[in-house]
Amino acid sequence: MEGVSAVPVPQPRAAAATAATSSRRSLAIALFLGAVGATVVLLAAGRIWAEGTASVGGGTVSLDAKGSDVTGVPTALAIVGLAALVAVFAVRRAGRLLVAALLALSGAGAAAAALLGASDGEALDEKAARTTGDAAATVDALTHTAWPYVTAAGGVLILLAGLLALRFGRQWPSMSGRYERDGSPRPRKAARPADPDRPEDLWKALDRGEDPTREA
Repeated sequence: MEGVSAVPVPQPRAAAATAATSSRRSLAIALFLGAVGATVVLLAAGRIWAEGTASVGGGTVSLDAKGSDVTGVPTALAIVGLAALVAVFAVRRAGRLLVAALLALSGAGAAAAALLGASDGEALDEKAARTTGDAAATVDALTHTAWPYVTAAGGVLILLAGLLALRFGRQWPSMSGRYERDGSPRPRKAARPADPDRPEDLWKALDRGEDPTREA
């Protein structure tokens, strides 16, 4: 008689625990990437992106342009991304997919706008024209810093958070139903009958307008 080898049977609880761990891990990573990415974009967009000089009265004056002077798109999209990151937990099913897509698009748009502004010189030309009073004046010795690329990196982090939400968002928890109100009054708990041996119960019954001496 041949021996029968025992075949391990997959345990449903172990599979569920593994899925729950994977869901929590992807959720934590997405939150981290989205929050850090938005913070990086907001901070880097306020830094100097370009520098140069303008000729004024036989001399030169130094000029610089911050990211917000070049383009306001990354900052706006970072704020949209933060809102979408929070809204992911307030919606379900198709709504969650739409919000996750918005989160990903916000990151992609912020990164693209930052890269397009990395070589921009129009903001400094406008400053040169205002400084010199000559509408045709342009900036000289134009140089660019690394901050536009830092901004783009922040946008990529937001994009990755959106992609994770698209991939794993259906497994993430949503806002608890206890916070959702349907307008119906909540049932009140029945008052406990007064115990004649407990004076505090008698006083509470009197406060409620009940007769503590009445038998239940």
